[in-house]
Amino acid sequence: MAENPRTTTARDNDDKDVIEGMIPGGEAQTGTSGGALARDVGSQADLKQVDDPEGTTRATKQDDINADVALPSDRRGSNG
Repeated sequence: MAENPRTTTARDNDDKDVIEGMIPGGEAQTGTSGGALARDVGSQADLKQVDDPEGTTRATKQDDINADVALPSDRRGSNG
């Protein structure tokens, strides 16, 4: 079976070394970079790992509100 020509072209034009060389080793911090929301959720994840190393932390609506990314709902419950 013949190899796809796109595979050969991709291999000939591989930029992996250039891309990986753009960020010096040890400087990428994906969990705490990108603004207040990412920083806050990253911090929560760090603290959570102390008790539950396998646990995950996701941004919640309250995290969005605290970071001024979203506004609280103005809806009232059926009792309100």
